[in-house]
Amino acid sequence: MNDQDELIPVGKIIDTHGIRGNLKVFSYSGNIDSLQHCGSVLLKGKNGLLQEFSISGVVAHAGGFILSLDSFNEINQVLPLVGSELCLKRSQLPETTEDEYYWRDLMGLSVFTDVGVELGRIVDIFETGSSDIYVVRSDDREYLIPAIASIISLVDIPGNKMVITPLDGLLDL
Repeated sequence: MNDQDELIPVGKIIDTHGIRGNLKVFSYSGNIDSLQHCGSVLLKGKNGLLQEFSISGVVAHAGGFILSLDSFNEINQVLPLVGSELCLKRSQLPETTEDEYYWRDLMGLSVFTDVGVELGRIVDIFETGSSDIYVVRSDDREYLIPAIASIISLVDIPGNKMVITPLDGLLDL
């Protein structure tokens, strides 16, 4: 599998919606644009099998999405899909701009302070109203690092490294 075929998890089907075969999706990123423009999605079932489906519609709903797949028009057809993970191929995602990264690319980066102290690795990322938060964990500590330009000094994806300039007190929490 080349880099363009790499699967990127973008959400999970958490329930059905109505009786017409629509699905409730919990989005990992909150970004609906990729799904609206990609045309198809790969569903990874609980058994690990991948199936590709054409998308007939996707709309924002209650912090997630409502997904409609071609050829599914009633609830009993989609019940087996509940619990499946939605994946896109990297080639289906829009190109990132400078200083913009996919969460997938940041996961596992080693995080250092600007004076060379290693804090740990990024193990999780979550959204807040104003910025993403990187969860950085070492063997004995966990840090919550806001993803803001005044703190993030360098992101080196090929080098598997992030450098931060912590604000006073940030690492004491």
